[in-house]
Amino acid sequence: MTPRWGRVVALVVALGAVGWASRTFGAQIPVFADWVHRQGPLGPLVFVAGYAVAVVALVPGSLLTLAAGAIFGLGPGIVYVFVGAVLGSSMAFLVGRFLARGAVEKRLARDPRFGKMDQAIGQDGRRIVLLLRLSPVFPFSLLNYGLGLTRIRLVDYLAGSIGMLPGTVLYVYYGKLAGEAATLASGTSQPRGLGYWAVLTVGLIATVVVTLLVTRTAKRALTAAGGLA
Repeated sequence: MTPRWGRVVALVVALGAVGWASRTFGAQIPVFADWVHRQGPLGPLVFVAGYAVAVVALVPGSLLTLAAGAIFGLGPGIVYVFVGAVLGSSMAFLVGRFLARGAVEKRLARDPRFGKMDQAIGQDGRRIVLLLRLSPVFPFSLLNYGLGLTRIRLVDYLAGSIGMLPGTVLYVYYGKLAGEAATLASGTSQPRGLGYWAVLTVGLIATVVVTLLVTRTAKRALTAAGGLA
């Protein structure tokens, strides 16, 4: 498959994911949104805290990220997810470093890439963490614990968290579209014009393209840094 067709397929899959998301969790969005809104000003704080706990518990955060876009909208959703992800990943990092080192080491021992990652981080920690966040080489939840076993400093680990933003924007965007589709289907919102949906769709396509380019660049950099990708 040529790179051009690969990008086309990726875009089709991305758009299909929006439809899948709206069908999969669309019925639960009004219930969850109502619960969050009933918390009043504490709603965003409760969401951020719940997201952080989910990260520590190795619960995939994709559904919560999608829900953030549906409930809070694009801008606030990105902020709340990013803050929750940084808090949760930092707690997992500290748990991996100080509390559950043995268990994490046993789980990572089966992955030869971890040794390469530790060696690369010893040379350029902040940059490697940033690239690992940009490229899904390791599962996000497990990577948080694994990085706690490396020589990376906490301040450099936190600085590398900026690499979570492209994926966060993409999934929150998915969630906003899925939420719009779900509320429209349920009749709880006014029908939107064609222009509105056109802008959202173009924005999604642009976000997917940028995310794919960033991910590919990060994977190449990781390969050059020590065969991590």
